[in-house]
Amino acid sequence: MTEQTLTTPPAESESADETGKSYSVLSENTADWRIWFGLTVSSCWLIILSVYISGSIGWRNIGSAPIETLGNFLEGAFAPLAFLWLVIGYFLQQKELSQNTAAIIMQHTEIQKSAEQAVIQAVAIQASELHARRESFLRVAESVKQQLGALLGFLYISSQGTSGNGHVSSERLSALWSNMGRNDPEVFARSLLELLLISSENYAYKVLYGTPIRSRHCASFCFSFQRLLNAARECDEEGMIVDSILGSAQGYVYTKMQALKDSPPDGFVFGVYDFDPDSVE
Repeated sequence: MTEQTLTTPPAESESADETGKSYSVLSENTADWRIWFGLTVSSCWLIILSVYISGSIGWRNIGSAPIETLGNFLEGAFAPLAFLWLVIGYFLQQKELSQNTAAIIMQHTEIQKSAEQAVIQAVAIQASELHARRESFLRVAESVKQQLGALLGFLYISSQGTSGNGHVSSERLSALWSNMGRNDPEVFARSLLELLLISSENYAYKVLYGTPIRSRHCASFCFSFQRLLNAARECDEEGMIVDSILGSAQGYVYTKMQALKDSPPDGFVFGVYDFDPDSVE
């Protein structure tokens, strides 16, 4: 019973804590010695005043005294008590203000913690959103790479197949298409890149822009590849995915296409086809 009495707070204090209101000055948890001092002094003063009236004035004489005399007596008798409780009220109010200030500081601390948690949650949400965007981009990129591989396949056939110079047999082209169908979208990019690297600038330009059809294939490839780069930049702040795309075989072919389009070799004008598109020199 003793342990329970010491550890269990009274009902009044619990109610004050749950509602968040200021503690009562008469609460057991916040009982102030100034109150007990004021009550003790007041009781002693009233006792002394009663003894004084009984011994010196008499209760009957007070009752028959004029009103102005009675008022002056009461004013002088209770003025010390009024001043006493005025001082006690001042110190109690100061204590109340200190408690409120402490509560405000605690609330400010909790608000700061909540703000920090909100920032952490916002960062986590942003990271999760960025991760989801990257996952979505990687899935879309696979389809786009297949499309880009097909465009390069058409371009390769146009320059190296039977409709071009016929350097590559139909069996070889069929094997390349089969490899691309087995989830290798850069097989034509590697073949085309190898051809561009071992050829002269003149022939490389003819392979890419030697006919209107080849120019259209290159334009479609560059358009789709540029959109892929733009989508990668939106979900890749560090640029690692963009660098990976540009460093692939398709990326090198794209760079070569852009370079030859912007700076054709001497004797060539982009969009003018007054030459043999399949001659090596």
